[in-house]
Amino acid sequence: MFPQLSLSIAASAAAVPRPVWDRLCPAGHPFLNADYLPILERHGAAGADSGWLARHLVASDENGVVIGLLPLYLKSHSHGDFIYDWSWAAAYRQCGRPYYPKLMSCLPHTPVGGPRLLVAAGPQAPAIRQALVAGAQELLGRSAASSWHVALPGDEEIDLLRKEGLLISHDVQFHWLDPGCGDFDGYLATFSAAKRRKVRAERRRVAASGLSIETRHGNEIEPAEWPALHALYASTFDRFNNHAAFSAACFADLAAALGRRMVAFIARAQGQAVAVAICFRSDEALFGRYWGCDGDYPSLHFELCFYQGIAYSLRAGLRRFEPGAGGEHKLARGFTPTVVHSAHWIADPAMRRMLARHLALQGEAVADYRDEAATHLPFRRDLAPPWPA
Repeated sequence: MFPQLSLSIAASAAAVPRPVWDRLCPAGHPFLNADYLPILERHGAAGADSGWLARHLVASDENGVVIGLLPLYLKSHSHGDFIYDWSWAAAYRQCGRPYYPKLMSCLPHTPVGGPRLLVAAGPQAPAIRQALVAGAQELLGRSAASSWHVALPGDEEIDLLRKEGLLISHDVQFHWLDPGCGDFDGYLATFSAAKRRKVRAERRRVAASGLSIETRHGNEIEPAEWPALHALYASTFDRFNNHAAFSAACFADLAAALGRRMVAFIARAQGQAVAVAICFRSDEALFGRYWGCDGDYPSLHFELCFYQGIAYSLRAGLRRFEPGAGGEHKLARGFTPTVVHSAHWIADPAMRRMLARHLALQGEAVADYRDEAATHLPFRRDLAPPWPA
């Protein structure tokens, strides 16, 4: 352990110096970097006025050098964190106990897994991670929060969090995994004949619509273009009477800061943008995030949100494409059901016992669902299953 390790709270992501983010975060990650969280906080997508109060935990050594970082928010609601705990909040209410505020370690509005205990590799890394976990548990008590949640931590962090007493929840996402097929035609060759015909028919409908489709990276989109693209994005939320967390200015700043780590697939009719799928990428994976459209164009959603992303991943040598949370319709397009996890520290012993029983049953049900869903994948029977064992 570090006898001189000290913990402090950063009230904003911008208060953490850029070199610290660069040193502790995975290289080339589109969300874990010195830009993503500060921009979301500055534009209010993850700001105090929208129920995200930054309480980032910073670990420093005896010389004041930052050696660990845990993004943390004190939240007054359950929107945008993707741990799906509304029923937990209802159970607390039924028991006459407050669920909010809660502490969250997550990527706001972003259901993408990865490290949450940001520590440089080295022999002291396990001790620093343990100190961050202990610091989060202590902060929970000082904040009068009911719980601390770690949404979609890296696989290597799950065992640590479990050993530290956090409960583990289970969910299924649908991920595209490159089977080594070369290009999109090669990818379709892995499908059964009937499923292959269906995809080709969908793509023909888009081609026959007269729309043009372009791929643009963040640094290739002018700031003046974002209001129109943002209006398409916001229309999806309006349709479901939901709130669009990102503003046009927020997207413009993300595009300028992230450059080629942002990818937009844009459909145009006579030069006018009519649909957009906004994605982000690392050196290994593409992450689909936001979709919007201002008309009824058959199969365009599948084209922009799935097929363009697969084709882009194959061209760019990306081995994985995560198109976002939910959506069994992704199975027919070859997205493999993949079990993902989150971790939860529940302060109240009685509620912890109740939720532990619930999550044990959930784990079995999710595994069964993953296995059953995988039987509906479109791949030829003579191919090995692409999902992890």
